[in-house]
Amino acid sequence: MTRHSCLLAASLMWVALPGICADEEQTGDLAVTVGKSLIVDTPVDLRRVSVANGDIAEALAVNPREVLINGRAPGETSVIIWQQNGARTMYNLAVHQNTARIEAVTRELTRGLAGQPVSFDFENDTVFLRGTVKDLSSAERAVSMVSTLGKVVNLLRVEVPAAEAQILLRVKFADVDRSAGSSLGFNLLSTGAGNMVGQVTTGQFGPAVPTIKQNDVTFTLSDALNIFLLRTDLNLGTLIKALESKSLLQMLAEPNVLALNGKPASFVAGGEFPFPVVQGGATAGAVTIQFREYGVRINFLPVVTPRGSIRLQVTPEVSSLDYSNALQFQGFTIPALATRRVQTQVELESGQSFVIAGLLDNTITESLNKIPGIGDIPLLGKLFQSRSRTRNNSELMVLVTPELVLPIPAAGAHPDVRMPEAFLPGTAKAAPRTPGAEVTGTVPPLPARKDIPLEELLAIEKQKAAAAAQAAPAQLPGPAATAPGGAQ
Repeated sequence: MTRHSCLLAASLMWVALPGICADEEQTGDLAVTVGKSLIVDTPVDLRRVSVANGDIAEALAVNPREVLINGRAPGETSVIIWQQNGARTMYNLAVHQNTARIEAVTRELTRGLAGQPVSFDFENDTVFLRGTVKDLSSAERAVSMVSTLGKVVNLLRVEVPAAEAQILLRVKFADVDRSAGSSLGFNLLSTGAGNMVGQVTTGQFGPAVPTIKQNDVTFTLSDALNIFLLRTDLNLGTLIKALESKSLLQMLAEPNVLALNGKPASFVAGGEFPFPVVQGGATAGAVTIQFREYGVRINFLPVVTPRGSIRLQVTPEVSSLDYSNALQFQGFTIPALATRRVQTQVELESGQSFVIAGLLDNTITESLNKIPGIGDIPLLGKLFQSRSRTRNNSELMVLVTPELVLPIPAAGAHPDVRMPEAFLPGTAKAAPRTPGAEVTGTVPPLPARKDIPLEELLAIEKQKAAAAAQAAPAQLPGPAATAPGGAQ
């Protein structure tokens, strides 16, 4: 072998066996998928292996010339292998995300949110969710799907929701109160028959009051009742009460109340009356005056269901002042409240009606007074008895009809109340108002947006919920005032 041939063979051996020189380093690129492995072969027995970031990948020596690398998490790191001859090899290792999970989530997004452009980017265990959805429920569904991959940064936008449905509640209250009474009684008096002055009465009806001055006898009649008979030749008189009375009270109200879907509304037609309240604690015994409402009231909460029907939580109430159960306070008469109330939940189609009826109140009161002994004599005893009987019958009916309505168009005719005659002729027929566009100019239209960021819509919904909670009717006591007689 010539000298040149020996040099050529030595050069080939130097290229074929890298790392024989202790100062030589080699680099390379490796790639693996999360959850999978690869094997790296070395031409010389290895001495040590190291991974820069053990959370991304791990390296295991399975035999003196093979290294097993397992992908743990997406990312990039370095792997260094030292050989027995002192050489070392450096690799740039890229661990890629397992695309099977990403493809599965992409398929579910396409299937569950059909027609809604939603996409996401997955980087370092973080999902960046983008796109436009129709409503909040679709946004929540998209977040639930992609959250299976890791932490979610929600960059979704939501289409501006359409105007909420408005429900008009037509209510008819019919309250009929009937009462009938009958009274029968006798009061007998003598103005001096048989040298006796006196009277016979059961005390139920106002008796005559005698006044004797020397030989003259006079009677003062506090209540002549119905029939008064006097025989001057017999000095005998009688007062008879025989009455039958009937009364009828009918109260009718037809309120129309408008409310948004899911928002409470109320209506009251009546008044307020003062009611004393005795205080306790440090101010025990002090009296404050509160004002309480009475009349026709209705509270309702409408909700449009996914079926298109209207579910109502409705509480109609009719109350009136009851002086028969009133109390006296420092010379003032404080009436009680007679209340009839119903609370229920129903579900109706728009335009359908339901009736709450059968709220009946039938009472009978009978009072019988008689003089003991003589009042028990057959036939004759009727002259020494008095009787009063009262019958009351009241009935309440409530008719409720919910309807889905729209506002009157801008150019539509407004409803007007027909007056029986002209009101103050010569005065202005229209109320003062801000001049129209012919004076102020065309009003620029409000900017309309097709979609808004999700967090902005959530803030709007939170503000609406807070406003509805403040506007909800609450049974709160009225303002305190100074009580009659100087009490506080």
